[in-house]
Amino acid sequence: MKKFSVHEICTHLHGITDGKTSAMVSSAGSPETAQPYQITFLGNKKFERLWPKSKALVAVVDKNSVLDPGPGRALIKVDSVELAMCRVLELFRPVAVRFENNIHHSAVIHKSAEIGSQTKIGAGVYVGAGCILEHNVTIYPNVTVLDGCFIGSGTVIWPGTVIRENCRIGLRTIIHSNAVIGADGFGFVKCPVEGLVKVPHIGNVVIGDDVEIGAAVCIDRAKFASTVIGNSCKIDNLVQIGHNCIVGEHCIIAGNSGLAGSVKLGRGVVIGGGSSIKDHVTIGDGATVGGGSGVISDVCAGDTVLGYPALKATVTLKHWASIKEKK
Repeated sequence: MKKFSVHEICTHLHGITDGKTSAMVSSAGSPETAQPYQITFLGNKKFERLWPKSKALVAVVDKNSVLDPGPGRALIKVDSVELAMCRVLELFRPVAVRFENNIHHSAVIHKSAEIGSQTKIGAGVYVGAGCILEHNVTIYPNVTVLDGCFIGSGTVIWPGTVIRENCRIGLRTIIHSNAVIGADGFGFVKCPVEGLVKVPHIGNVVIGDDVEIGAAVCIDRAKFASTVIGNSCKIDNLVQIGHNCIVGEHCIIAGNSGLAGSVKLGRGVVIGGGSSIKDHVTIGDGATVGGGSGVISDVCAGDTVLGYPALKATVTLKHWASIKEKK
C-alpha cells in the first residue's frame, strides 16, 4: 500500500501546509466519507463547511482559505484544488497491469509487422500485415489491429478494441475498452433495382497525439481522405463520430453524443453529453454545445448554444422561461 506524509504531498503539490500531523496518508476520499488515513479536497465554500465534521486527516484547499485545520489535522493550500487533486490521485494510482512477457505467446503478429522496443502485446491480440507499432506501445488482451495501421510511441490500447485497416494513431494516445476505430461509415444510395446500395468507404481514421478515447466509442472511416481527431482531444464513453468528420485540437466530447458525417469542430470546442450534431455542420473555435442539444446549423466561434433545436443559450433560456410563466 502506498503511503505518503503530509509534507511529501505538500512538496509534490508546491503548496503550503497549515496545521500539523505525523500520521501517514494512504488514500483519498470525499469530505463526507473520508477516513482518518485519507486526504480530501475542498474546492469551494460549499465543501469547506463539511470540514469540521469530516474525518479526513488532511484537506487540500484554496490558497486563500481561512479554514481552521483543527487538532491533529492539516490543510494544504494550493493555487488550484482541482489540479492538485489530479496530482494527488496520480500518486495513489494502482500499479499498471503486469505483463509476464512483452509479447504473449498467444498473440498473432504478421511477419511483416514492425514492433518497436519495449512494446507490450497481451494475450489474444492480432496485429495484421504491414502494421507499425512504435516503441513503448501497450496493447492489452484481445485487441485487433488490422493491416497497414500505425500506432505511435507511448500509446495504450485497452482490451476489446478494434482498429480497422490503414488507420493511424498518434503518440501517447489512450483508447479504452471496446472502441472501434475505422469501421465503415453509414452511407447508402437509393437504387430502383437494388433498393439501397452501400457506399464504399475507402478512407481511414487519423488520430493525433495525446488523445483519450472512451470505452465503446465508434469513429468511422472516411468515404475518401480521412476522418481526423486532433491533438489532445478528450472523447467520453459511447460517442459516435461519423465519416469524414474533422475534430480540431483540444476538443471535449461528452458521453452519448453523436456527430453525423462531415461535421467540423474547431479548436477547443466542448460538446455536452447526449448532444446530436447534424451532418455537414461547422462549429467554430471555442464554442460550447449544451448537454442534450440538437445542432442543425453552423455555430459561430465562441458561441454557446442550447436546446433542441439548438439556439444561442440566452435565447433558449428565455424561451424556457416564457413557457414556464405561461404554465
